[in-house]
Amino acid sequence: MAAESENLTLVQAVRDGLHSEMERNDDVVVMGEDVGKNGGVFRATEGLYDEFGENRVIDTPLAESGIVGTAIGMAAYGMRPVPEIQFLGFIYPGFDQIVSHAARLRTRSRGRYTCPMVLRAPYGGGIRAPEHHSESSEAMFVHQPGLKVVIPSTPYDTKGLLTSAIRSPDPVIFLEPKLIYRAFREEVPDEPYEVPIGEAAVRREGSDISVFTWGAMSRPTLEAAENLEGEVDVEVVDLRTLSPLDEETIIESFKKTGRAAVVHEAPKTGGLGAEIAATIQEEALLYQEAPVERITGFDTPFPLYALEDYYLPEPARIEDGIRDAMGF
Repeated sequence: MAAESENLTLVQAVRDGLHSEMERNDDVVVMGEDVGKNGGVFRATEGLYDEFGENRVIDTPLAESGIVGTAIGMAAYGMRPVPEIQFLGFIYPGFDQIVSHAARLRTRSRGRYTCPMVLRAPYGGGIRAPEHHSESSEAMFVHQPGLKVVIPSTPYDTKGLLTSAIRSPDPVIFLEPKLIYRAFREEVPDEPYEVPIGEAAVRREGSDISVFTWGAMSRPTLEAAENLEGEVDVEVVDLRTLSPLDEETIIESFKKTGRAAVVHEAPKTGGLGAEIAATIQEEALLYQEAPVERITGFDTPFPLYALEDYYLPEPARIEDGIRDAMGF
């Protein structure tokens, strides 16, 4: 008998993943600003309060440090909290708790305690939001040992990766690309399932150049690759997990093509594109035919509405970057 499935958007897959794990494990609790009665600002937790009650779907004060610190305490004593930070740009008051405590708890206690916490946050631009609502600061968390950093780009991966994150014994930063929360639908199994953390997905096979990306940038990258069909045979690799990085898939793809580009909406300097380029240099230098092209946001604060579309990499700019790499 075929497994039951439902055609879901990405944000619905978040809700489905939370529901499945809360139903399976009473230690899973959801907490954050407006996640309860209102169902979250993007309705990612809609209906959970009515089903599981106020003790497991907890509306918190507007205090990110308190939200994260409370969740760390819960996790240390055996619960599996899933705190939501309403937008990634609001996370900075809680940053100290994340890097000073959540990431270090296992090491500090010599393994006596772990921190099975999943910190969810919508991230990225493109929705015409005010200041602090469009950040892509994932590199800050990748730089911190002790944290896993996961960014899905499809509804199927969202539920499976969120399930894996909640079941992980260590803290996971789970960033959700809000630009594509409702951009498309995909069949998602009703039953719980896991997508392994730390494994990239090759979204499009190619032989001329490897393009590495994640989150909302996966869609314009795939569009650019399709637009270049007949001119450049583009392989698109969706990393899905930024820490731990799937170096094996990156290097295997690069050895096949000899050229690479990285697409991300975060600023260029200090972004993951630099880490990927360095990894390629260290592991596959003799296969390299051209410099690694970085197609990214700019080294400026994220702009407001009028300039937002110029800031984000879009298919035409991605195509130009791929052509630059091919023309070297």
